[in-house]
Amino acid sequence: MSRSLKKGPYVNLRLVNKIKNLRPGDKTVLKVWDRACTITPEMVGFTLGVHNGKTHVPVYVVENMVGHRLGEFSLTRKFVSHGGKMAKTQAADQKK
Repeated sequence: MSRSLKKGPYVNLRLVNKIKNLRPGDKTVLKVWDRACTITPEMVGFTLGVHNGKTHVPVYVVENMVGHRLGEFSLTRKFVSHGGKMAKTQAADQKK
């Protein structure tokens, strides 16, 4: 369910203040645990380390990401594969 329009988007003000203190083109990675924070135009061009529950995944913010949430770009689940032993033999046969 989306946030009410009268409230506006959720933006972490502490994060915005940290970004405003950085110089444009600065390569430092800001660690962020707030996955629900909406990406604003001020964040474009910076790298944010978004926490996925285990590590901080570096996310370089570009213009197309504005309006999305930070958590959308840091996946929390890792897909391994399906199939077991039979799939391994088929994959090995395809490589040959």
